[in-house]
Amino acid sequence: MGNTNPASRFITIGEIMLRLTPPNYGKIRVANTFEASYGGSEANIALALANLGVDSSFFTVVPNNSLGKSAVRMLRSNDVHCAAVILSTPEETPTHRLGAYYLETGYGIRPSKVTYDRKNSAFTEYDFSRLDLDALLEGYTWLHLSGITPALSPRCGKLVLDCLRTAREKGMTISFDGNFRSALWSWEEAQDFCTQCLPYVDVLLGIEPYHLWRDERDHGKGDWKNGVPLQPEYEQQDEIFQAFAARYPNLKCIARHVRYAHSGSENSLLAFMWYEGHTFESKRFTFHILDRVGGGDAFASGLIYAMMHGYKPMDMINFAVASSVIKHTIHGDGNITDDVKSIRSLMDMSFDIKR
Repeated sequence: MGNTNPASRFITIGEIMLRLTPPNYGKIRVANTFEASYGGSEANIALALANLGVDSSFFTVVPNNSLGKSAVRMLRSNDVHCAAVILSTPEETPTHRLGAYYLETGYGIRPSKVTYDRKNSAFTEYDFSRLDLDALLEGYTWLHLSGITPALSPRCGKLVLDCLRTAREKGMTISFDGNFRSALWSWEEAQDFCTQCLPYVDVLLGIEPYHLWRDERDHGKGDWKNGVPLQPEYEQQDEIFQAFAARYPNLKCIARHVRYAHSGSENSLLAFMWYEGHTFESKRFTFHILDRVGGGDAFASGLIYAMMHGYKPMDMINFAVASSVIKHTIHGDGNITDDVKSIRSLMDMSFDIKR
């Protein structure tokens, strides 16, 4: 399957949030109780990789109170290194709060729904000019960032660009997930910012990454989503990937997973990946959903793990999709799967998962 690379040291940067969910697929408007957990795209990836045995670290800012400490404790319990996490004071972050979101879990024909309560969190209010980014990233071989963080505030956007530049100077591998969130910013804002990130990126991830990047050859007016469906055929996806690779020769890998929602509780997934000049298509998996949140992060962590461990291209993309499929069977945001064999055995199943 490939050779391991024990020297890999991974770090990611972003916000961790309190997640509150009505039990038993309940509606928020009539809920009397909520199940509490913690999550966030970058934190989910750090957690998944740590569970698979990767030396994985997470940087964030949380309030120095019980909620902030509980979030960090959850990460540490999953073997994520949190030495760099900042516990902020009220003087450093005036509103002194941990961001939160409410998840109304879908069932059958009813889709899931997320309501954010993350404005003016400790992470968004912190003055990142205090950071020594060179010291923060010292000794790591892989940096992962996402398009969620720059959408949170101008300070967070500057942090992302500064981290990209510093990581490139250090020769780190850089992965970036577009992760567009319409509740946080517009398509145009995402396109304008994320296009600035592309020249630094080695591994580009996302559900539909081409939606986020302008084609500057059209004087900033065009974008890659024109005429491309959310569920493309192989030839269409290959054309997009090849165009990206030609324009950004720094890219070593581009990958996306494609979701087919048969209902709120049954989906199918497959994925496409451009690597070493070729586009690969994964097996297609059909499955029932226990918890959908974090599925894209599990795909990203699966691909990163496979790349770190030298998997062959088809094994890389199938491992990534299988990681996402397994996450859909686990409560919470994170893919708490510590058995690589279980993911690899799922890879070997033909197309549909039988339940």
